Amino acid sequence: MPEEVVVPSLEPVFLEHRSQLLSIARRVAGDSDIAEEILQDAYLKLVEGACAQEVRNPLGYCAQVVRNLALDYLRRQAVENTYRVYTEDGELPQVAGGVLPDQGLDERKLLDAIEQALSTLPARTRLVFEMYRLGGLTQREIAAQLGCSATLVNFMVRDVGLVLAKCRGMLHPN
Repeated sequence: MPEEVVVPSLEPVFLEHRSQLLSIARRVAGDSDIAEEILQDAYLKLVEGACAQEVRNPLGYCAQVVRNLALDYLRRQAVENTYRVYTEDGELPQVAGGVLPDQGLDERKLLDAIEQALSTLPARTRLVFEMYRLGGLTQREIAAQLGCSATLVNFMVRDVGLVLAKCRGMLHPN
């Protein structure tokens, strides 16, 4: 009958270095309460989950589990935040294709302002903007296609940026 390999528990290491592990979770998550939750999850994972082999660096292993769980938490929060809409009354569920009524008007006003600003520019400058920002071409590629210097293209891109800078205030009005 083969000898059974006994893998030492990580619980004593975890408990002995709890404050250090909590510090790791707090640094990654940025919040003490969330760090406590992450640490609890890590404890359960390390104590209840069986390691297939002996861990050479138990503290390092525990720290990596805490760090990974904290990063997973941040990723999950980032995904969840893309589906939330906050209003004065609290959180509303995000519906597919739905926007808040005021948000749609604000976006329309912004697009109208951008369209108006671009219409004040020469046609060639607008074309450079479209090729650079929408077409993804480099300034050198645009210069080659238009038969002008890359410096002139750079100035045209800068001019568009200056004109559109006036619209930025509509993005985040104070």
